[in-house]
Amino acid sequence: PKPPCVPLPPLPRLVREFVAQNNTSQIKHVIQILSQEFALSQHPHSRKGGLIGLAACSIALGKDSGLYLKELIEPVLTCFNDADSRLRYYACEALYNIVKVARGSVLPHFNVLFDGLSKLAADPDPNVKSGSELLDRLLKDIVTESNQFDLVGFIPLLRERIYSNNQYARQFIISWILVLESVPDINLLDYLPEILDGLFQILGDNSKEIRKMCEVALGEFLKEIKKNPSSVKFAEMANILVIHCQAADDVIQLTAMCWMREFIQLAGRVMLPYSSGILTAVLPCLSYDDRKKNIKEVANVCNQSLMKLVIPEDDEMDEAKPSVTIPAEPSSEESLSKPESTHKITSCSSERASGCHVPLFFPCSCERIQVTLNLDGIVQVLDYHLSDTSIGMMTRIAVLKWLYHLYIKTPRKMFRHTDSLFPILLRTLSDESDEVILKDLELLAEIASSPAGQTEEGHGPSDGSDVRPGPVELHVPARAGQLSSSSTKGLECSPSTPTMNSYFYKFMINLLKRFSSERKLLESRGAFIIRQLCLLLNAENIFHSMADILLREEDLKFASTMVHTLNTILLTSSELFQLRNQLKDLKTPESRNLFCCLYRSWCHNPVTTVSLCFLTQNYKHAYDLIQKFGDLEVTVDFLTEVDKLVQLIECPIFTYLRLQLLDVKNNPYLIKALYGLLMLLPQSSAFELLSHRLQLLGDGPASRTAASNIDYTELLQHFEKVQNKHLEARHQRAGRAEQLDRRVVL
Repeated sequence: PKPPCVPLPPLPRLVREFVAQNNTSQIKHVIQILSQEFALSQHPHSRKGGLIGLAACSIALGKDSGLYLKELIEPVLTCFNDADSRLRYYACEALYNIVKVARGSVLPHFNVLFDGLSKLAADPDPNVKSGSELLDRLLKDIVTESNQFDLVGFIPLLRERIYSNNQYARQFIISWILVLESVPDINLLDYLPEILDGLFQILGDNSKEIRKMCEVALGEFLKEIKKNPSSVKFAEMANILVIHCQAADDVIQLTAMCWMREFIQLAGRVMLPYSSGILTAVLPCLSYDDRKKNIKEVANVCNQSLMKLVIPEDDEMDEAKPSVTIPAEPSSEESLSKPESTHKITSCSSERASGCHVPLFFPCSCERIQVTLNLDGIVQVLDYHLSDTSIGMMTRIAVLKWLYHLYIKTPRKMFRHTDSLFPILLRTLSDESDEVILKDLELLAEIASSPAGQTEEGHGPSDGSDVRPGPVELHVPARAGQLSSSSTKGLECSPSTPTMNSYFYKFMINLLKRFSSERKLLESRGAFIIRQLCLLLNAENIFHSMADILLREEDLKFASTMVHTLNTILLTSSELFQLRNQLKDLKTPESRNLFCCLYRSWCHNPVTTVSLCFLTQNYKHAYDLIQKFGDLEVTVDFLTEVDKLVQLIECPIFTYLRLQLLDVKNNPYLIKALYGLLMLLPQSSAFELLSHRLQLLGDGPASRTAASNIDYTELLQHFEKVQNKHLEARHQRAGRAEQLDRRVVL
């Protein structure tokens, strides 16, 4: 027969007895049996019993359960991975009872509990998920009540888990971030650089609820940043924002751009080392349409605020000086802040991102920190965006404004980049937008007139030395030595003419080359460009230098066309009023010097030469020129230009000339010159107009004398020489055309 069974005491009572006896070894033995033989058993019913037993053991231990938490928790967490959903639920229930008893004692084991809960948050079984939520709320209450939370130890786990793609796991992570952010004793802001990238990743989740939670979390962080800017690690988060400011998702991009705006205004010059990345992200947004109006507006504020951070001291600051230690911008593999990966255009707009309507703040005291402006990186980004033909108009305008601003604030350093920027700035003159061309001309004018651009050989400074020689001279042709001055003076000898630097003449040469190679640009925008340059620089400089360059132009057809364009501008544009008055009387040596320089180039076009003589009241010489027209090849184009000149005489510009017709006695050569034009014209409306004008001649009191100190015989000889060159060139072109026709026939 079997011996009688002796009933064992219930587990809780047994554990309490061991606690009363302070018998820790027996307590550990009981927990070990429950763990190894039951909770970790192969049989599901044994595992279930083990979990219930561990929970009962914890309840029996009471406040002493903290001494055995590791032994109690580990087997339960193992069951979180059980294939049976009922066992996972019992594991949640068991752990809930263990944590409820231990309370704050579980905090040293928080990371393993968090890790287990983060997995159950995505559990497919609703009962398990419900049980994990109860446990999660309990754990949050414990963390909120305690001041012993190990944030430093928790951050690495949070940084790892925040990149989960599961919606429930993301929701779980965000909920914990919100809880930790709300605890006064926990300063999560110090560790924001560790999790900011992950937060922006979660902001792009498909779930509206998760997006909203993430927006709230980011909004709370932004409020904290504005309250305590001195403790914020702006530099460590700058590149994170640069990346997400280029996101394809509108909400992410708008939120990141709002953060960037606050960072620039709060951190001030601390953000300067990241300017190239910021501009890479911001500039494309400036061309967004109304569908992304919110992003465009915030990007514009970012752009303006960043521009204000550049100061004249940046031009004098030596890059070799030690500056505040700020993390460098990431490599191209780590960030999208390089020019090669610029704009990411998306299609819809949103204003749901938190913190986008926060008030603007002025830079805090950290603006006084000495930082180095990464000018090379900025210029590289600006050059890239200006060269990109697909970029929007507003972006191109912003790029040109940036370059102009840099030339104003940091001219010495910027002129090191001028040689590389010059070609793209010249190409930009062909832009479709007048506003872009205006900004481009402003920039080119600043380059051409800045004292920092003075060099001996007409090239921008290539090293750090500040070489500033005397102004480069723009010489008139050598034959001008026959003027009243024994030596040929540069244009800047005129006291009314501001001194240009060595880039001015280079600019004029390249501008004319561009007009020569791109005739459509000359036809459509040539007059507009030259008129604006006359406003931005000095009309006398512009015309003197262009005339000097055209005098040596080998393409005679282009020279004739260009002279005609310049002459039309000179005679008709309001911007040239002062220059016309200067040439009208030729009272000063400078005005006579300018006339001779213009005349030699104007000889490329006979009719414009006559109009220049009319403008300067050199009527006898105009008559002598018209007498030579009989030896020229009269073409339809020639007669058309004569027709236009007659029409021009009727304009307000030549009012003084028409009044001088009243004094026939003292202006005989004016009358003869006009009759000469009349004889050149066929029977046309212009012929009738001039004929009618000459029929009204009468006597009057006015009289004048021609300008002195000019050798008109030499000028007339020069005119004949230039016209012979044109005639020879036309014959050569005709000969080549005839040879080509023969080849085609053969």
